[in-house]
Amino acid sequence: MPEFDTIETIGHSVIQHGPCNQRIYLMKANADDLPGLIDRLDALAKERGYTKIFAKVPAPMEGDFIAREYLPEANIPRYYRGETDAVFLGRFLSPERAQERHAEEIARNLALAKEKAGQGLSAPPLERAEIFETTPGDAEAMAEVYREVFETYPFPIHDPEYLRETMRTHVRYFGVREEGRLVALASAEMDHEALSVEMTDFATLPSHRGRGFAVALLQVMEAAMREGPMRTACTIARALSAGMNITFAKLGYEHSGTLTNNTDICGRIESMNIWHRSLS
Repeated sequence: MPEFDTIETIGHSVIQHGPCNQRIYLMKANADDLPGLIDRLDALAKERGYTKIFAKVPAPMEGDFIAREYLPEANIPRYYRGETDAVFLGRFLSPERAQERHAEEIARNLALAKEKAGQGLSAPPLERAEIFETTPGDAEAMAEVYREVFETYPFPIHDPEYLRETMRTHVRYFGVREEGRLVALASAEMDHEALSVEMTDFATLPSHRGRGFAVALLQVMEAAMREGPMRTACTIARALSAGMNITFAKLGYEHSGTLTNNTDICGRIESMNIWHRSLS
């Protein structure tokens, strides 16, 4: 298994970094840490030889980063407590990392998804399968599914203990079970402070694909999130996966940008599309 990136705190801000993605991800930015935070990110990237710094920040902080050679890549309206936009910015530290190698395919996928935007999508009957919310006791089986589906992933979802820990803190996982076997998974990763949730970690065993499990899981997760305080839903979808982009477009999510060469997933660094919708 690869060495996973680690999560650290700088002042009041939170970053993820490491050799897996060859980048720093500023996950939570605190205004009290500026402008020194940007200097520390630069120094860490130079020390480790990272090729991208990727930042998610409240819109009022955007100017501080643009002044330091960050480029806006995407945004999520009203991400923070239903009021303030989130802006995604990237600083590329190598020409290769900044170059999109699959621009035409990504453009075709987006065009196809946008043609189908808002059409709605009904999950087919699950027949013998059932959807359920997983518990810590399911973690071993969940890790097995993720190991089979993803050669690499930006977080250690292959590790049962990681899955148990995130269940305890901020993630609700939902699965599809058929004849006693876990065959598909997805998760709702909640930002309790921002009141936003990322719909992520979609995985279906190859032997069970084409049966609409991702759609069914997304619909169940949205219903669960609407029962709580979450105000905005989003996803970071593989730009090269036409199916996932179409799914989110059909279910009313709006595309708001592409993160170039951003995430190590399925064995290579890929670009990711941002989709979002209001839950209110």
